[in-house]
Amino acid sequence: MAESDDRTAGRDRNTAASTEPPAGWTPSAAAKTTAMRFRWIAGALWALAIIGEGVGIFWLLRQRVYVGEDGTLVRDPDTGLLQEQGVTAQFPQWAFIALLVLLVVIAALSITGSVLWKKANRLDPARKADKTRFFVQNQLGAIIAIVAFLPLVILIFLNKDMDKGQKTTAGIVGVVLAALAVFVGVDFAPPSVEQYTADQSTVIQLLGKDEVVWVDGGKVYHVCDEVPAIQTGSEIRTGTTAQAIEAGKIRLTLQFASELRTCGLAVPENADEITEALRAIQDGAVDTPLPAPVWADPADAPIQIEDAPANVG
Repeated sequence: MAESDDRTAGRDRNTAASTEPPAGWTPSAAAKTTAMRFRWIAGALWALAIIGEGVGIFWLLRQRVYVGEDGTLVRDPDTGLLQEQGVTAQFPQWAFIALLVLLVVIAALSITGSVLWKKANRLDPARKADKTRFFVQNQLGAIIAIVAFLPLVILIFLNKDMDKGQKTTAGIVGVVLAALAVFVGVDFAPPSVEQYTADQSTVIQLLGKDEVVWVDGGKVYHVCDEVPAIQTGSEIRTGTTAQAIEAGKIRLTLQFASELRTCGLAVPENADEITEALRAIQDGAVDTPLPAPVWADPADAPIQIEDAPANVG
């Protein structure tokens, strides 16, 4: 009788789970809207940074004052042209100070844009399978920083009107700020649709539905609400994996096995294999398969999902 009840409960869980939306991670509507807004703002800030670079190249670096204007006129015997001896061009001090300020402004605009752009990519990432788009979308902040700084820094070092002190100071400031902007613009651990899908697939197979919990602090979401990690006094929130991403939680906790035990839920026998696969996928691996959970008792499976038919060549 107890075995029959267990089977009935298992069927009930599977029926409930079948009403869940199909797997395949997509950002929530709110997350997609927020990501789009961040990208527009980042684009505007980057445009201002490049405009600032243009101001520096085409106006500021061309400023000069002439010293010794009371020089005498002489005739060049080789060309027959008149020349004024004793007049030298110098880069004015006000332009030098303005150049330093401009470099700081360009860096601030570039870095702020990069931070917003990376936030947008957390909410609405690219697919790693599309290698070109994935690289450009995730490293665009660094690319923009190079575009916004490199020509200006080169022309600073090539400027013939600056004295040695001005050129050295402006050059060093430019190089340091450029390096900082590029470093902030690089995404060393970019998210991907594949990573988010792997986390979502794991959640559905472990729980029977796309539902996780989290609190405002921390960077991960959890499989149930009784684990110590979220007993922080903050409000415990429940939602889909997409909603967790929208709230700033970047991945599923890798401690899901102990969390399942704490909450009295079934733990797959191959939990360690699933954990290692998730770790590899979260670290950027593209060819790591996600193992299906293996249950000691088939009735423990919260959802039954058949393998897709093999492709026939």
